[in-house]
Amino acid sequence: MEVNVLMIDDHPPIIEGYKSILSFNPYGYAVKTTSAYNCESAYEIITSSPIPFDIVFLDVVLPPFPEQKMNSGEDLVDLVRTQYPNAKIVVLTSHTETLVLSRILKHCKPDGLLVKSDFFSEEFLMAFDTILKGKHYYSETAKNLKSSTILLDNYNRQIIEMLSKGIKTKTIQEQLHLSKSAIDKRKVAIKSYLGIDKGNDEDLLREARKRGFI
Repeated sequence: MEVNVLMIDDHPPIIEGYKSILSFNPYGYAVKTTSAYNCESAYEIITSSPIPFDIVFLDVVLPPFPEQKMNSGEDLVDLVRTQYPNAKIVVLTSHTETLVLSRILKHCKPDGLLVKSDFFSEEFLMAFDTILKGKHYYSETAKNLKSSTILLDNYNRQIIEMLSKGIKTKTIQEQLHLSKSAIDKRKVAIKSYLGIDKGNDEDLLREARKRGFI
């Protein structure tokens, strides 16, 4: 079976490594890989390739292409879905923070999410085969997100993110259109989840950082 792959990553050696792994796959796939190293080259390939891609691997952190409002790999996802609605999309990322990964899952809805520090060649090939067969695949760090349901709540995630940027509660209220009481209740719930019996915002943020949420 011939499989057309688009690899998008701003580190050429990483792409060469993935290409090498795929070329020795044990599943009988004849893999043809096209490479892009930034949003601009990816945009040109996606919008002009005469051959539809079966699967697209992309990193979310990429040099932008401002002329087409492509600022990251997340922006390329919508373009891929428009141009190649049947293509599988796999996000490869070095990020391990829960808030970042949950945002990727929510906004990109990828067929696969692989944290680069999680896997070796065998798992990469397994993910490739699994996704091509129509199933989703998440590496270990991504799988663990499912146990963090309270932090996957959109409001709680935004509250933590805003607090980490030093944004005051009053401004958070205005931006999220929530009352002070609602914000305070959510802070209590987040602290309870993090195992904080008493403490202020700094205690919340300290524990969130310790657990890799921010």
